[in-house]
Amino acid sequence: MCQLLGMNCNTPTDIVFSFEGFRLRGGLTDSHADGFGIAFFEGKGVRLYHDDKPSASSPVADLIKTYQIKSENVIAHIRKATQGEVNLANTHPFVRELWGEYWVFAHNGNLRDFHPAIGEFYRPVGNTDSERAFCFILEQLRQRFTEKPAESVLMQHIACLVKEIRAHGLFNLLMSNGDLMFAHASTLLHYIVRKAPFGEAVLLDDDINIDFAAVTTPNDRVAVIATLPLTTNECWQQIAVNELVCLREGEVVFSDAPEPKQFMSIDEGLCIARSVGAAGACD
Repeated sequence: MCQLLGMNCNTPTDIVFSFEGFRLRGGLTDSHADGFGIAFFEGKGVRLYHDDKPSASSPVADLIKTYQIKSENVIAHIRKATQGEVNLANTHPFVRELWGEYWVFAHNGNLRDFHPAIGEFYRPVGNTDSERAFCFILEQLRQRFTEKPAESVLMQHIACLVKEIRAHGLFNLLMSNGDLMFAHASTLLHYIVRKAPFGEAVLLDDDINIDFAAVTTPNDRVAVIATLPLTTNECWQQIAVNELVCLREGEVVFSDAPEPKQFMSIDEGLCIARSVGAAGACD
């Protein structure tokens, strides 16, 4: 199963601590060795880094650690290929323009028989189901709204599009325009909101810890989203099955989920992921 990592916060923040644990899942602590990518919003611009080699040993990933780029919205992806060859064109995150803004998208899952009509404005460059889904979402939004709609309308319309796409299979996603961060879980997606009083965190995948109190201010609020929790000593919340949440400035501002909410165990989620193309078999 591919791995997703996102960050949404109220002040520019570096993601080095979370990324150091996350990148090791790309070929070292897990088997996702088909490339990785990370996108940082800076104002209206986006810094985008891709490599079709495993992130655990990638010089591009080393570069991210060296730069310590600060951003309010970040999306990263470690790929375990299910559809499409292993190459840069198929490496997430994908970026497109809509309403004069960059939108960034990454997907974990597998969509069966998902072949929407070729769009007028958005077409995939590679041949993944993920990029097809992203282009479909943006195409539908642009066809429906020539100008950016009110935020509440936008959220509801994205929720409808997500429901349509997830009927085709596993659809865990992160998507952002540099202000809002959308996260949808078909199976496994977790998040944590760090705010004052800040404490110490210990990575699950590496022997690294950090005292956030020493590198933050009392007003900082940072939400981190990941397929699986990245730390051992913090309380991560799980996004419910088929729930879409939207975050702004490090807090959830919108949620759309079937009631009653259902939550999948990590073992169940990983078993489903294996059944749609990841290595290994279910226990």
